[in-house]
Amino acid sequence: MSPNTVASYCHDVEGFLSFCEVEPRVVTTQDIAQYLGKVTAEGLSKRSTARLVSALRSFFGWCVEEGEVKENPCDRVDAPKLGKYLPEVLSVEEVTAILESVDLSAPYGKRNRAILEVLYGCGLRVSECAGLRISHVHLQEGFVDVIGKGNKQRLVPLGEMAADAILAYLPERPEPAGAACEDILFLNRFGKPLSRVSLFNLVKEQAMVAGIRKEISPHTFRHSFATHLIENGADLRIVQEMLGHESILTTEIYTHIDTSTWHRMVLEHHPRAK
Repeated sequence: MSPNTVASYCHDVEGFLSFCEVEPRVVTTQDIAQYLGKVTAEGLSKRSTARLVSALRSFFGWCVEEGEVKENPCDRVDAPKLGKYLPEVLSVEEVTAILESVDLSAPYGKRNRAILEVLYGCGLRVSECAGLRISHVHLQEGFVDVIGKGNKQRLVPLGEMAADAILAYLPERPEPAGAACEDILFLNRFGKPLSRVSLFNLVKEQAMVAGIRKEISPHTFRHSFATHLIENGADLRIVQEMLGHESILTTEIYTHIDTSTWHRMVLEHHPRAK
C-alpha cells in the first residue's frame, strides 16, 4: 500500500480505539456499530465509512492472526453500499479559464501555471505531481517518468504547453533547501517540496480567480484529463495506462460521464448500425 493509504488506515484505527478506550481484545461488534453510528451522524461519507470498516476489519484480522482475539468483531459488520461514483469534471473551456487566469508576473505564478499544466496535461495524482523529479521530466523526448501507487512506474506523454510551462518556471525555481530537494521539480519558497495541502489550496484558489464555482481539487484535473481523452476517441486501454490504473474497471467510470460520445462511436463503427 502507498504511504498515504497506510496513514489513513492507521488514523481510522487510532480514532476508533480512542473512542472505545478499551483494549482491542475486548472490543465487541456492538462497540464498532456504536462508533459507526457516531461518525455517520457527524456526516462521514459512505466512501469514508467503507474505508473505516475496511481498516478495522484488517486490524482485527491481524489481531486474530496474532492470537490477541478469538474472532474478528467486524465479521458481522456490513460496509455501506457504494453507488457508481461520477467525479466532478471540468469542461475544456473551464480548464482553459483556470490556466489562463494565472498571473505569470506574480511570485510563483510561473510555478503555479506549470503545476496546473502538468496536472491536466499528464493526469497525475496530487502526490505524483508533488513528488515529480526533474530527472524524470524528459522535455526533448516529450514524456514524464511517473512513480505511482505501489512504486509502479509508467511513462506519460508531456504536451508542448506543459513542457513550455516547465521551461518557463525552471529559471525561477527556488534554491533547494538540501540534497534531498535538489531533484524535486516543484518547490515552495523555502526550497522544499510542496505538500498535498498546498496543491489543494493552489487549485481551489485559482479556480475561484477564474470564476469556476464547482467543488474541485487537483484530482479534478486528472478526471478531466481522462474524460477529455475518451470524448475525443482515445482507446480505453491507453487511458488506463496513462492513469496508472491496475484494473480497467476503474478507468471505465469515465465512459459514464459522456455517454453521448460512446453512443455516437458505436453507431459510427458497428456493422449493423446503418
